Amino acid sequence: MTFNEYQVQSRKTALYPNLGANFVYPTLGLSGESGEVAEKIKKILRDKGGLIGETEKEEIKKELGDVLWYVAQLATELKLDLDEVAETNLKKLFSRLERGAIGGNGDNR
Repeated sequence: MTFNEYQVQSRKTALYPNLGANFVYPTLGLSGESGEVAEKIKKILRDKGGLIGETEKEEIKKELGDVLWYVAQLATELKLDLDEVAETNLKKLFSRLERGAIGGNGDNR
C-alpha cells in the first residue's frame, strides 16, 4: 500500500465537523494521538524499565496507526499528496545527511 492509497482509503472513515474545510480538527487529533504514543513510552520507562515486549509493541502500533490517520486527514484537508509529503521529507533528510546537518536545530539547516 502506498501513502496515497492509505490517504484515499482512510478518508472513507473520516467523520468530523466541516469535513473538507477543517484543518483544525485533524491537527488537534494528531496532537492528541502523538501524546498517547508518548504516554505509552513513558509508562514503559516507568513500569517496565524501558523493556518493550510484544504486547507493548502492538499497543504502540495501534497508536501510531491513529497518528498516521490524522496525518492523512490533515494532508487531505490541505490538499497535499501524502506520497509527496513523504518524498519531500526524505529529500530534506538525505540533504541534511549529505551536508552533515542531521543534528542541530532549525528547519532550514
